[in-house]
Amino acid sequence: MTNRIAHFDVSADDVERARRFYERVFGWRFEAWGPPDFYRVFTGPPDEPGIHGSVSKRLEPVVGGGRTAYECTIAVDDLGSIKDAVLANGGKVLDEHEIVGVGRMIHFEDTEGNVAAAMRYLTAEERACRSS
Repeated sequence: MTNRIAHFDVSADDVERARRFYERVFGWRFEAWGPPDFYRVFTGPPDEPGIHGSVSKRLEPVVGGGRTAYECTIAVDDLGSIKDAVLANGGKVLDEHEIVGVGRMIHFEDTEGNVAAAMRYLTAEERACRSS
């Protein structure tokens, strides 16, 4: 794995309104998936899908200080070493959690206050073992 950006998320106070916006402006396709108020985003045709994304309910409303930018997720092989590197280089690990059937992730803040995510995605074999 090359530590590439693998996912983006658009936070929204009104998920349906955001979905309609991106659908009408960019022609993106959406599929309800996982938790309530969460849509997978398909930004290209099946033969050129690009980075996969999502639109999800904002954890904290904008008026309360919620995120107003896209969040990128970087695919990593070793989440522990990435956590250590974030801390060793002046960043902060904000949280760590598992997304069932997808992988384990951290949100981190860089030295400039930007928040992003790093995720160790499950392999196909790991997904198969967990579903059986």
